[in-house]
Amino acid sequence: MASPLYQSIEMLSREKGIEPEIVVGAVEDAIALATRKFYKTQENMRGEMDKETGEIRAYVFKTVVLTPEEVEDVDNQLTLEQARELAPEVEVGGELRFYKDTTPLGRIAAQMAKQVIFQKVREAERDTVFNEYGSRTGEILTATVKRLEPMDVIFDVGKAEARMPKREQSRLEQFAVGERVRVVLLRVDRAAKGPQVIVSRAAPALVQSLFQSEVPEIYDSTVSIRAIAREAGERTKIAVQSRDKDVDPVGACVGMKGMRVQSIIRELRGEKIDIIEYSDEITTFAEKALQPAKVSRVSITDLAEKQLEVIVDDTQLSLAIGKKGQNVRLAAKLLGWKIDIKSEEEKRQEVEQQMQAMSGGPSTPIEQVVELGEAVMEKLIAAGITTVESLADMTAEELGEIPGIGEKTVEKIAVAVRHYFGQYEEGEARPEPVVTASASEPTEVSSMSPTPEEILADQAAVAAEAEEVSDISSEDIEAAEDAQSASDANDDADAREEAIEMDNDTVDTLVNDSQEVSDEGIDK
Repeated sequence: MASPLYQSIEMLSREKGIEPEIVVGAVEDAIALATRKFYKTQENMRGEMDKETGEIRAYVFKTVVLTPEEVEDVDNQLTLEQARELAPEVEVGGELRFYKDTTPLGRIAAQMAKQVIFQKVREAERDTVFNEYGSRTGEILTATVKRLEPMDVIFDVGKAEARMPKREQSRLEQFAVGERVRVVLLRVDRAAKGPQVIVSRAAPALVQSLFQSEVPEIYDSTVSIRAIAREAGERTKIAVQSRDKDVDPVGACVGMKGMRVQSIIRELRGEKIDIIEYSDEITTFAEKALQPAKVSRVSITDLAEKQLEVIVDDTQLSLAIGKKGQNVRLAAKLLGWKIDIKSEEEKRQEVEQQMQAMSGGPSTPIEQVVELGEAVMEKLIAAGITTVESLADMTAEELGEIPGIGEKTVEKIAVAVRHYFGQYEEGEARPEPVVTASASEPTEVSSMSPTPEEILADQAAVAAEAEEVSDISSEDIEAAEDAQSASDANDDADAREEAIEMDNDTVDTLVNDSQEVSDEGIDK
């Protein structure tokens, strides 16, 4: 019959979930250590416990060597000759025991032994927990809420306590002490205070387990779950595929009147779930993954880097992206591809820019903007800005970074570029047009509509001899104007000629006025 001490050890072993031999070994190590401390010796010492009587003894053991020359530690070794004086049948390599009296051991030695026993038991308990849960990563456990901490929730999972950090919790969930919930075993950490079992309610494996328990077709593998993307407390996208052509995978997961999926949503405290049919064709799968948005087209931009370009209608862009980018983010996780979403308008502009870049695009020298001034123009050219188009595309902040360009200069540049493109604000003075009387002598006019006298004077200036105004008909005046236009060889003269072109009313007025001054001659 076992002693009362050994019976107590068995009860402790069952409570801690460890083997009784581990506790017995801890007791023997404790008594050996306490005895060594009491006798203040460095001899090798062991403890021994009798299960029947409960007696605990400590003894010193010494190893037998052949000759005195082989003795390296006098306290723990003795020669064969010395050993045979005590035990004639001993051989080299054997051990001799010398029991120590443990009766004098006092309170201090007992306290030391107690600490050693507790330490050994804790180490054994940690090893048991790690061996129990270390290989069960990803398994679904039924846990009971043990206590609530400011950031973590502590669960009782049977032989150990499990901790659920804040990042592994759903924002929709709140727990009460004693509540039973299903959790996912993430990992077991070996810490200084013992192994910590980390569980989660935010892992996608929890959703997969719930579907397996609620959908018989998934449980018997008729319908398989191909991919899951989840943001706990917000939304989950799950891709399913059927191995039987007569079984609708999405319908099987939803259930009649949505009963199956609704029970899972209740378990997840109202988290939204999108069930999508899996497709081996990545473009088709991408269209379904971005539901409820309607996709116009999908194209693969980089097969090696797994990048997709998705084009949607302008009205569907915000729906495809989702709140804070959630829809496209979950779709990218579900596919395992990078997704670049663009609207039809954005794609059109991109294509236009590419075509413009291929054709070279317009390139106007910056010297055409005469209002800039030579000093500013030199600074811009030194900074690599040589065309009007590149200058117009720059922002005020970019211009301010150019050496020698201040705030006032930036304003001046903006006004000059605006004027170059013919954009004037109300009240701003426009430059006056210039016309040429002949190919060699340009003259300025003060009005866009010259008087008849000014036109006659201009004609007389180029005439070979004086003519009477009365002899000039309207047809001759028009012919003279055509000849003058032909003599203007440059584009600026053509523009000024257009500005002063006369209509039929002006010609009639000119004829009438010329008849009134018919008595006056015009000098060369």
